[in-house]
Amino acid sequence: MSVNSTKLDNGMTVLTHHMPHLESASLGVWVKAGSRWEHPEENGISHLLEHMAFKGTTTRTSQQIVGQIEQVGGDLNAATSIEHTGYFARVLKEDVPLATDILSDILCNSVFNPKDLAREQHVIEQEIGASLDDPNDQVFELFQKAVFPKQAIGLPILGTVESVKGFGADEIRAYMDRNYVGNRMVVSAAGNVDHTQLVDMVSERFSSLKSEGDLAPVKAQYVGGDQRKVSEHEQAQIILGVEGRPYNSNGFYAAQILASILGGGMSSRLFQEVREKRGLCYSVYAFHWAFADSGAFGISASTGEEDVAELVPVILEELNRAITSITEEEVMRVRNQIRAGLLMSLESPTARAGQLARQQILWGRPIEMSETIERINKIDVARVQEIAGELFTNPTMSVAANGPVSKMLDYSKISSHLNSSPTDASTGD
Repeated sequence: MSVNSTKLDNGMTVLTHHMPHLESASLGVWVKAGSRWEHPEENGISHLLEHMAFKGTTTRTSQQIVGQIEQVGGDLNAATSIEHTGYFARVLKEDVPLATDILSDILCNSVFNPKDLAREQHVIEQEIGASLDDPNDQVFELFQKAVFPKQAIGLPILGTVESVKGFGADEIRAYMDRNYVGNRMVVSAAGNVDHTQLVDMVSERFSSLKSEGDLAPVKAQYVGGDQRKVSEHEQAQIILGVEGRPYNSNGFYAAQILASILGGGMSSRLFQEVREKRGLCYSVYAFHWAFADSGAFGISASTGEEDVAELVPVILEELNRAITSITEEEVMRVRNQIRAGLLMSLESPTARAGQLARQQILWGRPIEMSETIERINKIDVARVQEIAGELFTNPTMSVAANGPVSKMLDYSKISSHLNSSPTDASTGD
């Protein structure tokens, strides 16, 4: 693949994947700092900063920031996660200099005007309110809290109304000074973009950044537990989880494949058993959250109050069965799905730019597609069953539920059910 990488004097890395057949380019700045990098009193400041970066700089108003990009037919966006924050643009190839200039401007020269800050704090207050009204959002917040209690990684990315209202410009600048530093920032671009020209632009426009900042956050500690909120919603939202695997562990790809086999689509085990065969819910799927130093493997389902009691044991039984009954056909199907997704991502400059940035942040280098596919192809039936045994044998459970969940099994019964001996594949029904 035609990927070029350059490390600047201030520690920033510039990555490009040249796609000469395209007329456009996607580029962005990814920062290795998300909500888990926040101090205890800073919950929500990463997300607030992401909003405020677009509200005006020393050289542009908020209207000029978006107006100049839209005038050339491009667009700007940003996103905050637990471990990363990204700011990105998609433009025609001739407008890469403009996009680079705007991205550097919002990250190096934002003014954080008090009036704009108060307005955006109110906007985020409404965003938090919308999340509180969404039972699915709420169950995932409860799950985070159950998995990583009393840790920044277990707190909501949005923060709380009280925490967000308490931030001023000085607090935002202090957070940026600690975290928006060269050795934790990656500029990544894919499409019709010239590497040397981009390096020159980035080197000039981000020259004011210092190279190092705050130390890495405290290592995440998986704890587990039970978090439930009984409410009058029509549907019960349920998540059952166990400790997962970090990105850099030798169990990461096996856990990803296991999640897809159990609940990665309409052909998955949980969909077929829980929805198609038993009709116990409308939605059910599995996921594997991987972080730098920990992870969480979970099953999410949505069902009616009358089916809650029956649903949970059926899900747990499927997890038990996975320890001994994974088939070669299932592993092959999921490996093919992952391979197809990876190769298709090469056709999207936006997906490719994000992929390269994440690889640089997580593994310290862009990874050849052939290397990734080789790693995935090494995962066989024995390894998937092995990781299922590691995850589902005597685990500390994480349980989250929201809605009409009073009939759901209590925590001890859920834990003991999953800890029971795996059911032979020939007898499970």
